[in-house]
Amino acid sequence: MASKPKATGAKKDTAAKKPASKTAETKSGKDHLVLETTKGKVVIKFRPDLAPNHVAHIKRLAEEGFYDGIVFHRVIDGFMAQTGCPHGTGTGGSNYPNLKQEFNPEPHVRGTCSMARAANPDSANSQFFICFDDARFLDRQYTVWGEVVDGMDNVDKIKRGEPVRDPDSIVKASVVSL
Repeated sequence: MASKPKATGAKKDTAAKKPASKTAETKSGKDHLVLETTKGKVVIKFRPDLAPNHVAHIKRLAEEGFYDGIVFHRVIDGFMAQTGCPHGTGTGGSNYPNLKQEFNPEPHVRGTCSMARAANPDSANSQFFICFDDARFLDRQYTVWGEVVDGMDNVDKIKRGEPVRDPDSIVKASVVSL
């Protein structure tokens, strides 16, 4: 279906790097991702109970500054805002290997944060999306890893488009304890 979030796995120099481990995720104690966007702050609560490896991976990327300056390249009204592609096109990912899926029963509803992927269930890397509304047709097919707990009004302000002209972006992503 054309409206499903997807990302092709264009990767660079992935041979020497491994996905973050569950141990790395639990040691940090930081339980929220704060996105300072061009539309304002968005606070996402991590859900390691649902997807521990995805949470650890996103934490690592954010702590390394990967998401800083990344645009929202695919934003569909009434559906979702997608980000995390270093090329701004939906065709790229981080230098780390793709993640194995961690599909879970958590529903895709307003504020859900879930991983984008290509057709292969194990192709999620750095791209993720935030649901504007119910998208239950994605349930158990995409890995839910978090939920917006503050700033959903700022997500609602993100410019729409596929692709987006003059897109909004993540100015700074921070992993914090709240």
